[in-house]
Amino acid sequence: MWSKREEVYYTLQRRHALESLRQPSRVLTRADACDADPMLVRSALHHGEESKIPCPICDNRRLLNLNYVFGDQLGQYSGRIKTTAELGEMQSEYGEFKVFVVEVCVECGWNHLIHSYLLGDGVKRRPPRRQPTVEDIYG
Repeated sequence: MWSKREEVYYTLQRRHALESLRQPSRVLTRADACDADPMLVRSALHHGEESKIPCPICDNRRLLNLNYVFGDQLGQYSGRIKTTAELGEMQSEYGEFKVFVVEVCVECGWNHLIHSYLLGDGVKRRPPRRQPTVEDIYG
């Protein structure tokens, strides 16, 4: 992606959580580490993209990445999950929005924020006009 900037990798926090889990003193228990919300797991099953690495807890290959997008210029579409291909298209359509990448294991429930970055072409735009949603129509 040509407009990617302000990248932050959360590798050290991830490593710290995994080391805390593996220490004999057990500062962090497996139940604490593998506490993915059921909606997060469902979102990963339906919208997640395969990760190149296995789950660090259960060594399962079903580790999936979710890209959440947030930004004022996205309007009502802020907070949604997008694929990497959609992010490539969005960077030319919006001036600035933040992407948060979360890894989720659908087997054991491990989840962790692994990466965040800013996308967009830098041109300030107004948010799109609000479109009626199912909640608006049917309550």
